[in-house]
Amino acid sequence: MNGSAKADTGAGRVAGQSAPAVVSPAAVVPPSAIAPPVVALPPSAAERPLRADARRNRQRVLEAAAQAFAADGPAVPLDEIARRAGVGAGTVYRHFPTKEELLAAVLIARMETMLAEVRGALAKPDPGPAFYASFVAMTLDARDKTDLAEALTSHGIDVRAATGEIAGALKAALADLLRRAQDAGAVRADVGVEDLHALVIGAIAAARSAPLADVPRVAGLVADGLRPRPSR
Repeated sequence: MNGSAKADTGAGRVAGQSAPAVVSPAAVVPPSAIAPPVVALPPSAAERPLRADARRNRQRVLEAAAQAFAADGPAVPLDEIARRAGVGAGTVYRHFPTKEELLAAVLIARMETMLAEVRGALAKPDPGPAFYASFVAMTLDARDKTDLAEALTSHGIDVRAATGEIAGALKAALADLLRRAQDAGAVRADVGVEDLHALVIGAIAAARSAPLADVPRVAGLVADGLRPRPSR
């Protein structure tokens, strides 16, 4: 027996038997069971804090877009909005890469303004007049808001998903405003916040066929249906 055979026998292996294969862990554990390393993703453009000048430019674009959409409809191109805002087209595209993102941002900004107005009405001492003034204001604001929502829907955007958080806050504030007016005897007790929403939509539909100056009167006529019926 030669030296190599002795070495194999000393290692506890029968002469002529092949060495055991080395099995890779990856061959035993499926790749799906091996957790990938956690990589922190960079924040999106909307989440990154903006410099003061960038915030000002973004606000200028939003204001110009809101005015343009209100005057000429949601079809106004981004380049025209950049011109009205006094910024370069690249600035608009940097903040709002698509028309849909700008439409959604303007819609959310309008809803935030509406929410602030409703919360302001909640702080007023006389719930009845505060409620009816808010109803008329909502009808005026919602004319443009409805156009924006329809434009987003036509582009395949889920408006409820895009505005879910602010819409929920607005609905809650409206419910509080309605409850205060009902407690004061200024609104029928059988009216719910969903009824209020439906009446605002009805007022918008009626107002669309009327001149802008007549919208408050039309909204007031619709709101009269919310007043308590006189007892007989």
